[in-house]
Amino acid sequence: MSDINQMPREEGIDHSLSLMREGYMYILNRRHSFNSGIFETRLLGKKAICIGGNGAAEVFYDTEKFKRKNAAPNRAAQTLFGKKGVQALDGQNHKHRKEMFMSIMSPDKLKKLTDITKKQWELAVDKWEQMDKVILYEEAQEIMCRIACQWAGVPVQENEVKRLTKDLGAMFESVAKVGPNHWLGRNARNHVEKWVGEIIDKVRDGKVNPPENSALHRFVWHRDLEGNLLDTETAAVEVINILRPIVAIAIFINFTALALHHFSEERKKLESHDEKYAQMFVQEVRRFYPFFPFVVALVKKDFTWNGYKFEEGTLTLLDLYGTNHDPEIWENPDLFSPDRFAKWKGSPFGFIPQGGGDYFMGHRCAGEWVTIEVMKVSLDYLANQMEYEVPNQDLSYSLVSMPSIPHSKVVLKNVKRKL
Repeated sequence: MSDINQMPREEGIDHSLSLMREGYMYILNRRHSFNSGIFETRLLGKKAICIGGNGAAEVFYDTEKFKRKNAAPNRAAQTLFGKKGVQALDGQNHKHRKEMFMSIMSPDKLKKLTDITKKQWELAVDKWEQMDKVILYEEAQEIMCRIACQWAGVPVQENEVKRLTKDLGAMFESVAKVGPNHWLGRNARNHVEKWVGEIIDKVRDGKVNPPENSALHRFVWHRDLEGNLLDTETAAVEVINILRPIVAIAIFINFTALALHHFSEERKKLESHDEKYAQMFVQEVRRFYPFFPFVVALVKKDFTWNGYKFEEGTLTLLDLYGTNHDPEIWENPDLFSPDRFAKWKGSPFGFIPQGGGDYFMGHRCAGEWVTIEVMKVSLDYLANQMEYEVPNQDLSYSLVSMPSIPHSKVVLKNVKRKL
């Protein structure tokens, strides 16, 4: 008698359009209908397996079972990730490249990041006090772009900031788009890669001198396992892999403002400047609201998990949003409750807004600490350092659009610094 279970299977030729129509809920809807944490479907003309939950995340981040090379569809490589970046590496090459990223995540580097973030928020509040209305999502993107460039040591002229902000934003906003909106992301990546590549060449020629130990300095002079410098194109992709994710924090900042507006009783708890509660609030924003819906990998070699067979080369999707809302992991997952993190043990597989597993050995986002620190500073400004009105507007957000942001982008009026 076989120990292999029959995997629940979605009937039909291809379900790529269903994924686009249902967005964040695509995998979760089918997990519910199949009453299973795993099912088989077809995406982009190929067999695919979708999984979710704590155990699923643990097996997904097992580097003996899954690989990332060639897993992401071309449209993601052309917009979000770039080519030959750390996300597409495996084994020792990935470990070595990941160490390059983790080398800039030290406590002193993160302290410098928070100092830069506070300064940029101070400048932003000064500016917003003179404005009739503030479209928070757009303004937050620009703040994040300035923070990212200063922290990474990337020189940018004032007249280049708005274009760079728009291009970096287009990279993550266009992944799930079709037609002209998708091509905006591709063109944006091409433009920024060329711009960063020129800076890298100038650094290597001694014409630009970024701060030592900055991301730009580290990445320009990083050597691979064979002792070679990264080619200009790859180094540019990796520098962008610092800039782009920091600009994407604007999504979380928008949802932070939304949470402060909708959950006034939680906002009051922030008035005490309790750092532990601020951390809990930030974590709940990251868990509760949509960021990226899923991540992908390819089965590295045949294996069996929970009685289900995974065949080499099969595309596999891990449900990030659904795992963060899994009732087997989270009590009342559809309620916004920062207090749930008061006794949270820090599971690397049950809470995965930016991926799971180990930072150094696996594919968990290297910039997660950056996200948390920037969000804590941003939360303090939105909750304690400034006053503002939230006029009537469409604050709803879609679980179809990827990434999702409130439809109005959160408009603020009458911004004033608290005395």
